[in-house]
Amino acid sequence: MKHTNWMLAAIAATTLSACAGGEVLLTGEREELRGQETVTELPSETRAIRLAGQTSNASWTHRIGTPKYRVSHPALSAAPTLAWSSVIGEGEKRSQRIATDPVIADGRIFTIDSTATLTATSTAGARLWSVDMTPSGDKSNEASGGGLALGNGKLFVTTGFGRLMAVEPASGEVLWEQRLGGVGNGAPTVFGNLVYLVSGDNLAWALNTDTGRIEWQLSSSPDVTNLQVPSAPAVTDKFAIFAFGSGEIQTAFRKGGLRFWDAGIQGQRTGRALSTIGDISGDPVVVGKSVYVANHSGRLVSLDIDTGKRNWTVEEGALSPVWPAGGSLFLVNEQNQLVRLDAATGETIWAKRLPDFVKDKPRRQVRRHAHYGPVIAGGRLVLASSDGVLRSFDPASGELLRSTALPDGAASNPIVAGNTLYVVNKKGELLAFR
Repeated sequence: MKHTNWMLAAIAATTLSACAGGEVLLTGEREELRGQETVTELPSETRAIRLAGQTSNASWTHRIGTPKYRVSHPALSAAPTLAWSSVIGEGEKRSQRIATDPVIADGRIFTIDSTATLTATSTAGARLWSVDMTPSGDKSNEASGGGLALGNGKLFVTTGFGRLMAVEPASGEVLWEQRLGGVGNGAPTVFGNLVYLVSGDNLAWALNTDTGRIEWQLSSSPDVTNLQVPSAPAVTDKFAIFAFGSGEIQTAFRKGGLRFWDAGIQGQRTGRALSTIGDISGDPVVVGKSVYVANHSGRLVSLDIDTGKRNWTVEEGALSPVWPAGGSLFLVNEQNQLVRLDAATGETIWAKRLPDFVKDKPRRQVRRHAHYGPVIAGGRLVLASSDGVLRSFDPASGELLRSTALPDGAASNPIVAGNTLYVVNKKGELLAFR
């Protein structure tokens, strides 16, 4: 015991002596702990691609994961320019954002602004009607986000206030409303007489399109890292495929809701803080017998639709649904790179860096540019970006072909219909490029 006390006294004396003598400064060059990321050479192979023929589609009613609604190759000019812009409501603010892709049918484009205002705009840019979707007793600036889908003669709207509503497209009249248990940031998918969606509390819903009556539900594990992205279920004649914030994928029989198989997307790209968010940010996309789905933290998988068996996994996150075309997958990954993969193997064919941080200096690298899409239209790969540029790339090589000014920067994925590209900007305007 005496020996131990002597040792403790010696340590205390040494510590006090060091404090009394001031801080000891080590010699050598001071460097940032974070520093610049190592710049590595990206794959860059030019590989021929055969695209489907261009289609002069008149509508774009859903996110692209469901084959029934996906337009493989919409027609668009190789050099589209801004034809008109129309105000749809409030733009993005510090605590509010626009997170809803537009949809179009029967000459009406539907949008949601940052304060839950639903607007219908004509293809000439005229406002047809506008409705505030904020529930009674709430304030419009208390929630943002939501999703849109058109089907069975109705417009289906989810909102950040936890509502799913069926709306009459010609007038904006609300036909019925269903309260959800969590926020309604997920976009709906209409198939047959049911509308499917995932709410923010990790609950999958199937509701009757005529009445809003709940037909069946599925639940997933809870999580605390949901993103405000309007991901949508993918639906086929047989299955409904849901993606949850926990990284879980559930597939159920479309009509009865009997769960058929589950899969999980785990893993992350190391060394990046954003990799701790495991939410599904790349909606399930069905192509033939494969389902492609990606999380936010750096994993993209191909699953067999009949069994849930994994075909391949690659270390690529996706911030929007992958775009399938000509045996390839195109995506913007979580590192702000535009990437082309072989759909059969997951092999990277090429990858191109996109503008990333708004500020170049490491200490100021807080905000990042957002890149929406891609879509293949007019024979080109098109991206709409928050830095105020609409970019077109060669799908075969990934080379940048054209840059067009996009006033006030993109805030939604672009859609293409009637030889026109539509995108919502951060100011709260719908832009049309032809």
